[in-house]
Amino acid sequence: MINADEAIVSGRRLALIAPTALSIINFRGPMVRELITRGVDVFALAPDYDEATRAAVVALGARPIDSSLSRATVNPLRDLRDFFRLRKQLHELRADISFAFTIKPVIYGTLAASLAGVPSRYAMIEGAGHLFTDDGGHSLRRGLVRAITVVLYKLGLGQAKRIFILNNDDIALFTGSRMTSLRKVVHIDGIGLDLDNYHFTPPVLDPICFILVARLLKEKGVYDYIEAAQKVRAVCPAAGFILVGSIDRNPTSVTDQEVETWKEKGLVEVTGHVADVRPWLKKASVFVLPSYREGMPRSTQEAMAMGRPVITTNVPGCRDTVVEGVNGFIVPVRDSVALATAMLKFVKNPALLAEMGIRSRAMAEERFDVRRINSQILEVIGC
Repeated sequence: MINADEAIVSGRRLALIAPTALSIINFRGPMVRELITRGVDVFALAPDYDEATRAAVVALGARPIDSSLSRATVNPLRDLRDFFRLRKQLHELRADISFAFTIKPVIYGTLAASLAGVPSRYAMIEGAGHLFTDDGGHSLRRGLVRAITVVLYKLGLGQAKRIFILNNDDIALFTGSRMTSLRKVVHIDGIGLDLDNYHFTPPVLDPICFILVARLLKEKGVYDYIEAAQKVRAVCPAAGFILVGSIDRNPTSVTDQEVETWKEKGLVEVTGHVADVRPWLKKASVFVLPSYREGMPRSTQEAMAMGRPVITTNVPGCRDTVVEGVNGFIVPVRDSVALATAMLKFVKNPALLAEMGIRSRAMAEERFDVRRINSQILEVIGC
């Protein structure tokens, strides 16, 4: 294990403040490798390292640093303690640059970096999060937590030099709520994919199979997907449905009993969490994401890169991935009837699968190449 006291650094020093070790490996790996290639020392701070993730981060060329900023806790005293520990770590690392992503690292990490004297601080908003998602319900507690979050974002983002945001709706939200100013915002098309790892494969034609990849949460549209599957099956019993994802520690998560019921009815194949979605995307014809709000969904980008048409909802982040009638269809949110109708368009006209799949791949190459996106990010942060 490498800690701050043992770090021997040269050249520029960047502290990457992450919510989990896996998020560094899975989502920031190409960026870390590029930074190392450019002679930057990268310190990867995460709260949950184990032997495997530590080794994987070292293999990227970065130095794993244990932090205590828990993603899950909602204990203000614990957060305050972790904040001051993080400030101390960042001071000891003598970083020139900090780069934080997701809510807690962005808020607490950027503030801690400022107090630690890190000269250049950057943040990435990958999505507004469930507090800013219209899930059809309202509560006093939710409103209060959202108001507190807005204040915390203002404090954290106020210390950032630039803020990367993935869609125009989130830009409007964060600037309209005065959580940040437009002059600080840099718009990028997602965090990017290594397209060399996602090869175009012809969509499955017989039987036509739909796939949703997401945490099994209400706001991901899981229930809408299941209801649409029932409607499609009534017309086309041979149609297949795959649900890739796991039950989440979240009040809006589906339950074990619901998953078992779906399995028993033979309605959908539920895989649980998978380390690699590509084999499952190969088995599918159409990717479906009926989410209530996203940043720029990586799951959709992966499906597009492999040549899958997309059905998604007319909400922030999701609608940014589809050109209606070109690489898929956009449907109203929380509308299983419209979702089923869009699915049946592919059942009734299978020729759309290849046509739209080819366009999805072309759009992925144009917009989601991680090399282009990383070049944009690194130019902004001066690396």
